[in-house]
Amino acid sequence: MFKTFRFFKIFLIVLILALFFVFIFSQGRVYEPAELEYGVTFSKKQAESLGLDWQRIYLSILDDLGVKKIRLPAYWDEIENQEGVYSWEDLDWQINRAGERQSEIILAVGARLPRWPECHFPDWTEGRLKAQVENSTLAYLAKVIERYKSNNSIVAWQIENEPFLSHFGDCPKFDAKFLDQEIMLVKSLDARPIVITDSGELSFWVGAAKRADIFGTTMYLNTYSNFFKRYVHYPIGPAFFKFKKNLAFLFAKPKNWIVIEMQAEPWGPKAYQELSQIDRDRTMDLEKFKEMVEFGRQTGFREFYLWGAEWWYWELKQGRPEVWEYARTLFNN
Repeated sequence: MFKTFRFFKIFLIVLILALFFVFIFSQGRVYEPAELEYGVTFSKKQAESLGLDWQRIYLSILDDLGVKKIRLPAYWDEIENQEGVYSWEDLDWQINRAGERQSEIILAVGARLPRWPECHFPDWTEGRLKAQVENSTLAYLAKVIERYKSNNSIVAWQIENEPFLSHFGDCPKFDAKFLDQEIMLVKSLDARPIVITDSGELSFWVGAAKRADIFGTTMYLNTYSNFFKRYVHYPIGPAFFKFKKNLAFLFAKPKNWIVIEMQAEPWGPKAYQELSQIDRDRTMDLEKFKEMVEFGRQTGFREFYLWGAEWWYWELKQGRPEVWEYARTLFNN
């Protein structure tokens, strides 16, 4: 009886200390709406998959929405579709149009970049040895940095996309040592900050944050799980992100913490343009968009790159302008 009571007492003390620890590490400043900054990720590939004019979408994002912060992927399989032959026209056009409007660019480089299948290796790398592919990756990185390092519109380089989320996407096994080589190469070529990103819900952040000048998390609430074969709502609140940030800060000291990818489009078992409106609305609609924005504010982050600008435009062209018009209010706040 005495041993049982003693065990219960120790358990209660540990539980109280754990809850106190969680409470302390879940605190932090919450910014007012007018203090928040918003940007978008734009993917030429995603725009093309919707059967729309990607240049028109891009200009609408810059001019109609008034976006001043934009993340652009430098897709390797588009830039070097043939080995040693580089095609810069489309990326040049995107960077130049943003620069003309004084918009800031985060340029994402590497083999693993935003949008499915996550890794965008050129076909000519298939069947080659790991070391050969890595050498080719480094050569491509160097070409991109050398071409754009004189461009003042680019404020940071993102190296790979969520590299520590190795189980997601059609990608080879993650190699932290090679990621470090990529970071060292880019730093040797240019002094601008390095962005490293990680999953907000499925990773611990420390490995990414330790390597980053700017750490970027994703932020999702409503998705479809291929594992469970059902739609899911992550059972987390804003304090979850505060806790992770405060805990990671014990081990890593990036200069800035941002949300690099905040859900603002549907996520279903297939491409959203192939889903019914009922299924699209299960994970994203106007009200969920607004809820996501307020959720993000409550996490204590200040800068957010919204994920879904191509969907907003697609909805607009389908005769449903609500999400596009709401997005405009964020960028004109």
